[in-house]
Amino acid sequence: MIARRDFLQAALAATALTGGGLTRLAAAQGLTEAGLVDMAPLGNVTLIHVTDIHAQLVPVWFREPSINLGVGAAAGKPPHVTGAEFLELYGIAPGSPEAHALTSEGFAALAREYGRMGGLDRVATVISRIRAERPEAILLDGGDTWQGSLTALRTGGQDMVDAMNLLAPEAMTSHWEFTLGIDRVTEIVDDLPFPFLGANIYDAEWDEPAYEPYTMLERGGAKIAVIGQAFPYLPIANPRWMFPGLSFGVREERIAELVAEVRDEGAQAVVLLSHNGFDVDRKLASRVEGIDVILTGHTHDALPAPVMVGRTALIASGSHGKFVSRVDLDVDASGVKGIAHRLIPVFSDVIAPDPEMAALIGMVRAPHADELAEVLGSTESTLYRRGNFNGTWDDLICNALIEQRDAEIALSPGFRWGASLIPGADITREDVFNATAMSYPAAYRTEMTGEMLHTVLEDVADNLFNPDPYYQQGGDMVRVGGMGYRIDIAKPQGSRITGMTLLATGEAIDPARRYSVAGWASVNEDTEGPPIWEVVEAHVRARGTVRIEPNRSVQVAGGG
Repeated sequence: MIARRDFLQAALAATALTGGGLTRLAAAQGLTEAGLVDMAPLGNVTLIHVTDIHAQLVPVWFREPSINLGVGAAAGKPPHVTGAEFLELYGIAPGSPEAHALTSEGFAALAREYGRMGGLDRVATVISRIRAERPEAILLDGGDTWQGSLTALRTGGQDMVDAMNLLAPEAMTSHWEFTLGIDRVTEIVDDLPFPFLGANIYDAEWDEPAYEPYTMLERGGAKIAVIGQAFPYLPIANPRWMFPGLSFGVREERIAELVAEVRDEGAQAVVLLSHNGFDVDRKLASRVEGIDVILTGHTHDALPAPVMVGRTALIASGSHGKFVSRVDLDVDASGVKGIAHRLIPVFSDVIAPDPEMAALIGMVRAPHADELAEVLGSTESTLYRRGNFNGTWDDLICNALIEQRDAEIALSPGFRWGASLIPGADITREDVFNATAMSYPAAYRTEMTGEMLHTVLEDVADNLFNPDPYYQQGGDMVRVGGMGYRIDIAKPQGSRITGMTLLATGEAIDPARRYSVAGWASVNEDTEGPPIWEVVEAHVRARGTVRIEPNRSVQVAGGG
């Protein structure tokens, strides 16, 4: 039994809000903490899933994508459905709390009505309510937890480690954690009070498992196996030199062997705690039998209902602390007999902060309070990143790179992390770090030929739009400033990118000419340049008020 209707019972009265005009107070009155969190229980086992928090301790705005294209067998299927089509698919009323949480439709106006979302003190309250009802609930962290904010950068992730230790998960897996460097990761993992799982992480020299592959738990009279799957493409998407002794990969055969192993040990339910990304997990589920639930992460998708692949339920729990997933399982000696799911939206004005977590957050942020709060400027535009192509945060970063680094063209990585801002908001230093805080931030300036630029775009496009999910090895499309192009995602590798144009002159990019290019987040060691946050800060201070015009420099074809 899978109950999408349980997503937001408190929104029933709000389904009449399609005309807007709702005040923030009225919006809050239409929601209750119990209405957001509580659900009719099922069975004897409960899983709680959080993932891709990206070091966001306090509530944020976070705009969901307006474009999320699928290719191959995934085309047109969740999570590759957005906006009005998403609302229609799931029967969600426009303007409702559910619509605001899950889509970009009317984002700025609804953000003012419903307020910010997330905050780890509110997440703690949600988890506590579930545990009060289901004391043996299993909390699992899908990774991308220790990176993505000023305080995480300043403390080497310790702020998030302390906060997650207070939440007390049963296990976690990883991705951006490794960009703290292997020495720091080892230091943290050695002291963790719960398993750091990575069935697909091997010692590169000895070709042996480097981390625990799974944990076996007894809950509700049943044995539950949790297998951990770290991001498989770390040495491609992130700097290999930061973790030189490790190898990664999907390792499908390894997962199949582990499923058989835990079943032989008596596991009555098998859960894959994964940071593969949704489409990789969908393919994995179709090829590896015996997995009951995949708690998927990395691609930041939030879905109000599981996607079933055979008998395997894929659960997508969003990012940045916006959601908590609860999954109830009815398990007996023969296995999983039923499942109920609720994606809980963490509306921070509705859910009361947990006092102990709030105190910890206040303590870890206090030494950085002045730096976090310093106002650099303001924005007249919604600033967001999430989506296959340039978001307005990306455009702002590209503009900063071109102006501050005296370049013709800017390249910015297709990261999915980074909180949003709404029109009229101040831009603080914390906001800039939420979009840039990482351990290899150098803003380089170099020269590239037009041919090299074309190669870069083609390589990244194949990472995103290869029809085989196992070859989708990066984030979203590299963001480009100062240059336009056309992409046909249905074309084969090497022929997707055409019509490359230098925007300043309108001239076609010459394959033989060398162009001045600024960028950041190079995976190459010893890259030189100021940290990207200094570049963006200087740009915002110089402008005072930022306005980002709609970006029409990328033309997309082949996406249906």
